[in-house]
Amino acid sequence: MKKQIYDQKRKQAACVRLECGNVRAIAKQELLELSLYLRGVKNWEWVDSKGRILKGKSLRGILSKLCRDFFIWPFVYRKKFTGIDYFERATRFQAKLNTRQSVVFLRTDHWFNLTSGGSVGHLSGVIHGFRSLGYRTHVISTDKLVGIEEDQDFHLCEPIYETGRNVPNIPEIVYNDQLLSFVDGHWPVWLPSFVYQRYSLGNCTGVVLKKKYGVPYICEYNGSFLWMGRHWGDRKIFHEKLIYRIELLNLNAADLVVVVSQALKNELVGRGIKAQQILVNPNGVDPETYSPNVESSGIRDQYHLGGKKVIGFIGTFAKWHGAEILAEAFGNLLHKYPEYQRQVKLFMIGDGVTMPLVKENIRKFNLNESCVLTGLVPQEKGPEYLAACDVLVASHKPNPDGTPFFGSPTKLFEYMAMGKGIVASNLNQIGEVLKHDYTAWLVKPGDIDSLMIGLKTLIDDKERRERLGKAARQEVVAKYTWREHTRKIIEKLKERCG
Repeated sequence: MKKQIYDQKRKQAACVRLECGNVRAIAKQELLELSLYLRGVKNWEWVDSKGRILKGKSLRGILSKLCRDFFIWPFVYRKKFTGIDYFERATRFQAKLNTRQSVVFLRTDHWFNLTSGGSVGHLSGVIHGFRSLGYRTHVISTDKLVGIEEDQDFHLCEPIYETGRNVPNIPEIVYNDQLLSFVDGHWPVWLPSFVYQRYSLGNCTGVVLKKKYGVPYICEYNGSFLWMGRHWGDRKIFHEKLIYRIELLNLNAADLVVVVSQALKNELVGRGIKAQQILVNPNGVDPETYSPNVESSGIRDQYHLGGKKVIGFIGTFAKWHGAEILAEAFGNLLHKYPEYQRQVKLFMIGDGVTMPLVKENIRKFNLNESCVLTGLVPQEKGPEYLAACDVLVASHKPNPDGTPFFGSPTKLFEYMAMGKGIVASNLNQIGEVLKHDYTAWLVKPGDIDSLMIGLKTLIDDKERRERLGKAARQEVVAKYTWREHTRKIIEKLKERCG
């Protein structure tokens, strides 16, 4: 986003302020600055969420950096490609666990300032899960993590985009060297039992650490970045051949690959990864944080929910969430049953790329008085918002290319832990975890009428809502806590590397 600081006397823009996630990691920085310069802007500065400011460069400085980046680009690419050849051969061994209960946890995504969402909950859940089992967990992250204390075991390794920052995806690949140098400096003190990495685009630090120190490497794989970039992404992923080889390197070198669904395991087996190397481990929840005992009166008062029956949805409004489908189904419900306009509210918590489609359906059905859009809320406030609802909805839709839905939505387990009536898509793992009319009311994925009927069924039947919610709570506490999630990882790793 751009904000302008105005010279009040001249009434014209004096400086353009460019907001970014991190002033030390601005992708395509000089390309963007050159664009400003060519449009007549001569004065600008970058500012990030921490208030750090980076002044714009001169035209000469811009051109110099662009020339250097594009000159060095093929050499960086070739060096990384050759390195993969070496590590493919050098990591074909089964590492052995040592007796120290210590973990190096790598969070290497180049996403900054995330305050809510499934990945936020997952990271916090797994880290605290390891710690609850007695493993000292040294977290190395590109950014601060919601729910993770910034203590002596949290280490910030912010990416510094220098070499190749104007070439798409090269900064993520170059970051391997920066991160490895950081970890090497601490390794003699940590001496971990294993390395756990949430695989991110272009990063293979966990593989290098396995080779260098002979420790087991666990790769958490949540789906192919190339597939997600083609079907869900807002930007094209460059250097596909190199990115694909890095992805495969991680999967083949890992002593254990953790995936959240059977669909992901099937995909990996189809790509040649050994089945015994893969652990299917659905996401989870902290049942103390997400609980029927969470107080909700403050949220209901804040949003004037009064005595209404509240249909809730929480998420980042990603393309697979189906938030726009929920808005349309709710619009159809009020159109067909006008009496609900005085009785029911749609409470949509979060924001994201499909919000324009949601708002379009709100306008189409004139839902302004019947729908509340909260915008993004902090992760720690999520339970209060969910507690304000009577029915919770997971309206996920199928993959656009017809492949199996491979997700394990964290919201699903959070909903279950809240003890509320759930309406959910009968889609792959969602339909495996939930049982129709036992722990949820399942509907046909992507089907507006089916979803509308599901909403009406639970709105009208309080006894059914309470029965489903109680059963869902019991199921999630028994099977899907983060402690149980990490216990399975440790158990499988000992089986593989003990």
